[in-house]
Amino acid sequence: MRKISIFAVMVILAGVISFSSQAFGQSGSKVLMIIREGRLYDPDLSIQMEVGTMMVLLKKAGFGVDVTSVSGQDVSGRSQKIENLLRLSEVKLDDYVGVIIPCMGAEDVTSPKMVTTVKDVLAKGKPIAASYGAVAVLAKAGVLKGRKFAFMLNPSDPLFKDYFDMTDFEGATYSGPGVVQDGKIITGGTCPISEAYRGIQNRTFELTQTFIAAIKPK
Repeated sequence: MRKISIFAVMVILAGVISFSSQAFGQSGSKVLMIIREGRLYDPDLSIQMEVGTMMVLLKKAGFGVDVTSVSGQDVSGRSQKIENLLRLSEVKLDDYVGVIIPCMGAEDVTSPKMVTTVKDVLAKGKPIAASYGAVAVLAKAGVLKGRKFAFMLNPSDPLFKDYFDMTDFEGATYSGPGVVQDGKIITGGTCPISEAYRGIQNRTFELTQTFIAAIKPK
């Protein structure tokens, strides 16, 4: 049986159920949200409770959000949908104050374009946040070496190798399943999928709030 956090219920009540990526792009300062593709474990849950939570918090903080993916195709579940995504290759990173990558429960192979984008974001000195499975994208890009990171599993856990390439995390320091900030990189070890199906606390709220603090003008 799924477990749903109190904040998740608030997201439902806020009406963030199905939306267009352009609906949240009206602010002067904008964030780029990159959606991972491939087979999604529970797209309705991820769209509603992860993307929805991030959208509510970012909008409340005064930021617009554009949503992108490598293909730019709509992301759909049985009842939830994200429409009008931008194609990642057409995005200009200079237009955004930071990048956030939800986990989405995606069982995809990290694409070369996403890896290149992660490197470019940090080269431009912009904050980047990644949740659970999306942390593997940062690892694949090599930006976690010499840094602390959060993840649901320790790379030394035998279960880890069944889902992720352990060699990508070499040289990085595992710091638990919570939320960890190391410079411009913010990682969260869990997501709504891990809470609903494994009973491990969802850190989407904390991850997003930490990201907001990093992108707010000082």
